[in-house]
Amino acid sequence: MDVGELLSFKPEQTPKRPSDFERDQQNDDDDEHSPEPAARSQPPKKVTRTEQSVSARGIPALPTKEPQISEEERLNILKFVETEEPDGEVLDEGGLKRMLLLFEKRVLKNQEMRIKFPDSAEKFMESEIELNDAIQELHAVATVPDLYPLLVELNGVASLLDLLSHQNSDISVAVVNLLQELTDVDILHESLDGTETLIEALRNQQAAGLLVQNLERLDESVKEEADGVHNTLAIFENLIEVKADIAKEVAEQGLLQWILKRLRAKMPFDANKLYCSEMLSILVQDTNANRITLGNIDGIDVLLQQLAVYKRHDPSSAEEQEFMENLFNSLCSALMAKENREKFLKGEGLQLMNLMLREKKLSRNGSLKVLDHAMAGPDGRDNCNKFVDILGLRTIFPLFMKTPKRSKKRLLSTDEHEEHIVSIIASMLRNCKGSQRQRLLSKFTENDFEKVERLMELHRKYLDKVEAMDREIDQELRNNEDEEQDDDMVYVKRLSGGLFTLQLVDYVILEISCTDVVKQRVLKILNLHNGSMKMIRNVMREYAGNLGDANDSDWREQEQSHILQLIDRF
Repeated sequence: MDVGELLSFKPEQTPKRPSDFERDQQNDDDDEHSPEPAARSQPPKKVTRTEQSVSARGIPALPTKEPQISEEERLNILKFVETEEPDGEVLDEGGLKRMLLLFEKRVLKNQEMRIKFPDSAEKFMESEIELNDAIQELHAVATVPDLYPLLVELNGVASLLDLLSHQNSDISVAVVNLLQELTDVDILHESLDGTETLIEALRNQQAAGLLVQNLERLDESVKEEADGVHNTLAIFENLIEVKADIAKEVAEQGLLQWILKRLRAKMPFDANKLYCSEMLSILVQDTNANRITLGNIDGIDVLLQQLAVYKRHDPSSAEEQEFMENLFNSLCSALMAKENREKFLKGEGLQLMNLMLREKKLSRNGSLKVLDHAMAGPDGRDNCNKFVDILGLRTIFPLFMKTPKRSKKRLLSTDEHEEHIVSIIASMLRNCKGSQRQRLLSKFTENDFEKVERLMELHRKYLDKVEAMDREIDQELRNNEDEEQDDDMVYVKRLSGGLFTLQLVDYVILEISCTDVVKQRVLKILNLHNGSMKMIRNVMREYAGNLGDANDSDWREQEQSHILQLIDRF
């Protein structure tokens, strides 16, 4: 080899490992030039441990080099990713102004064309399509809630609400879809100023009333309009979630009446009917004025009629079961207003709930809760007496003696079931007078005092639960000595841990101990299980001390006096 050859000599380069892209290209080339399929296209063979050792002893495999970057480069990449602008321009004030200006022009043009050619749809259809496109473009505003004040200032909200009465329902549905996105809860939480401004503008413009008027004309047999109904309900839900006091306004502006009308409609069960039941439950959950309004527009009768379907038939799907539970919850909330107790009684609600308990269907769970609400407190007196008259004791005491096993038919937990049953019996003992009270007390003496035995069994069960909860609370307080103790929170935790049911059980014990034979049996059972009268008295004194309806101080004083008399007599 001469000098020239030496100088021009280059060693063979190690073949570079092809990338996935290069490998795909090579496979494509092989497919074109070779009649046989390339072996490389087959899945890779799994290498065994033995093969690995042979490979290690033989020709060493080329190591795969990972790209190395410095810490500074890594931080720069992270910073770039965090600050990188998304594809497309982010909407700013100038962009919103241009968008609204175009929107207003399209609105005016459409109005002019409709006035000019009222009977020629093909003449104004193009302007209507342009208007719809302009509304779709405004969806970009929902991505920048900080621009909501500017949207309101430029009368954008007012113009949108005006379009809810547009002759073409497609336009009004497009506006509803836009408003639903603008009021999305996650978006509203991103900008407090924007939220306040938008909601205030909607309230000032009576948006709820306009939305309800639009609901009246939508035809749910058309999918787009059915979606418009669903989105309208979503707007109401969003607004109430952000500002609870809006619930009263939307009910007054017609939403409550529309929901009842929709529930009564002879239409197959669908997502909108389920959503209506959910919205009804939200409207009456915390707003007493809405409960009273519901009663005044025959809402109690509508709820009972809708629930009567489930007296002998279970819901056919999970969604329909949720619908039924929403109706029960709405009825329970409505019965918290004393004005509705009488309507429930006249509407034969007690008879329906009693039949549901006997039929052993899924509706039994809700009927127990409804009876508990209907009979509680001094406003439940008439319902308690009527329940005894319709032979309700024959239904309630078998459930008291034996809690049904947890199954698809009984969704309530054992503790919830026992709480409702004992609460109903306690309410009847407090409210029933005369012959009804005697019939109730006689139940505890029949069959060798079996119901007293069961009552004392519940007393022991819930006393153990409360003692366990007290130990747990004491341990938490020792572990967090530095934190200030909140007595109210501790009491609430004890109530949820079994104290509330224990108080009800012990109240029933005090009430039925007015007869000597029952009192002797109670003392006998207490002594048999190392119990004490002192424990029952302590529980009831604590109950009397924490009784509360702050709005009715007369009832509270009367109830406290009654309980203290029972304690002294016991």
